[in-house]
Amino acid sequence: MAQVLEFKLPDLGEGLTEAEIVRWLVQVGDVVAVDQPVVEVETAKAMVEVPCPYGGVVTARFGEEGAELPVGAPLLTVAVGEGAEGHRPAADPGTDGGAARAGEQPGAGERRSEGSGNVLVGYGTSEAPARRRRVRPQGRASGATAGSGTAGSGTAGSGTAGAESSGAGVPGRANGRVRAAEPVDGPVPVISPLVRRLARENDLDLRELTGSGPDGLILRADVEYALRAAAAQGGRAAREAGPHPDGTVREQALAATAGAAATGSAGSTGSAVPPGDVRIPLKGVRGAVADKLARSRREIPDATCWVDADATELMRARAAMNAASGPKISLVALLARICTAALARFPELNSTVDTQAREIVRFDHVHLGFAAQTDRGLVVPVVRDAHARDAEALTSEFARLTEAARAGRLTPGELTGGTFTLNNYGVFGVDGSTPIVNHPEAAMLGVGRIVPKPWVHEGELAVRQVVQLSLTFDHRVCDGGTAGGFLRYVADCVEQPAVLLRTL
Repeated sequence: MAQVLEFKLPDLGEGLTEAEIVRWLVQVGDVVAVDQPVVEVETAKAMVEVPCPYGGVVTARFGEEGAELPVGAPLLTVAVGEGAEGHRPAADPGTDGGAARAGEQPGAGERRSEGSGNVLVGYGTSEAPARRRRVRPQGRASGATAGSGTAGSGTAGSGTAGAESSGAGVPGRANGRVRAAEPVDGPVPVISPLVRRLARENDLDLRELTGSGPDGLILRADVEYALRAAAAQGGRAAREAGPHPDGTVREQALAATAGAAATGSAGSTGSAVPPGDVRIPLKGVRGAVADKLARSRREIPDATCWVDADATELMRARAAMNAASGPKISLVALLARICTAALARFPELNSTVDTQAREIVRFDHVHLGFAAQTDRGLVVPVVRDAHARDAEALTSEFARLTEAARAGRLTPGELTGGTFTLNNYGVFGVDGSTPIVNHPEAAMLGVGRIVPKPWVHEGELAVRQVVQLSLTFDHRVCDGGTAGGFLRYVADCVEQPAVLLRTL
């Protein structure tokens, strides 16, 4: 006999708590194999294809493309074993979820299989405990659905009562939107810590909301909608309107504020969008970058110094390397080699500040990040143990990570753990910049374009290949003398690549 197993959004590692559905790779009714990718999701770190640990027939999908799901929320259900073909949904094929969306508990009371093993970081497909359904107390259920009964009677109209008892209506939802519900006892159905923090920072009681997620799970969209509704009435009506004598809750206040938010009649500046203006959500990679840059500016007292350098000899050295047999050497690989040599001489810049312990942590390794511009925004892949790689190995790793970044295949581990960043903004045709330090690192070397410029060389004016180098650093880890020494050493290596021979 076939079993219907539920596959939840797994823990994607690196502290990620939610992901956005970018593209479904299977449809309801499709047959999937064990570990076959079923959905492509975007986290704050990277684009990830999520494999399903079960083989069988897809009976339901949860979430539309573009929706955000917290870790642990259901992704899809799969019928496995003999008779799985008979579990193809009888509902309209265009409607995901079928009976599962109507409140059924897939596979309730059935033993789950052992699964396929560890398919993602921090996620195991061992036997999962049975899901518990939240049971709403009868008194509160009737009170929440009251609308046609007399005040104080505690009874609901027949139409509403029928919907409640059959499970066809879900309290607290209207046209896919969340509305306030009467506070309930017990744990609040929230998985994402980000959702809890958002509610806490805005003094929103999560017990007053009924979520629009599976089994009433409260999502970020539910909290944001409630906050917009409150803002439409000056941030007061939705939170201060108490229960009415007839047992109904704050539905009237929220209904009014929701209408005002939609029409803009309440004068809310956060909901109405003037004609021609476009709002772009800061989420996914762009949202993560925005948060990180803002945090860097808040926490790090950064300073920048810069110097012009004659890169003619470096370019000649690279041309000589590439004229010989063997793989071609990239310019960024040579710059990375110079960075690791400079950090060996000035380890203060290969560090981070532990603000809680009030300590500077110096690393004994160099995990070199480099800025890469992609269609999804700016990402910083990390070359592990860059100090132990030669120019050929660095060239190969830069090429691999750059290709993965453009294709959106970088893993969370390839985007975290950097100790120093190299930013080659010269590829954009600019000479200089004052980069923002990549928090929690302590420094970033910026490299502008290399262009022919007049330069005094050996006492005579000549046209040379000149580059501007800039160093932005955390002033807590070192003073200007150390930062200047680092930058001067980098410039010396650019002008006279033979200086690197001392460290080989």
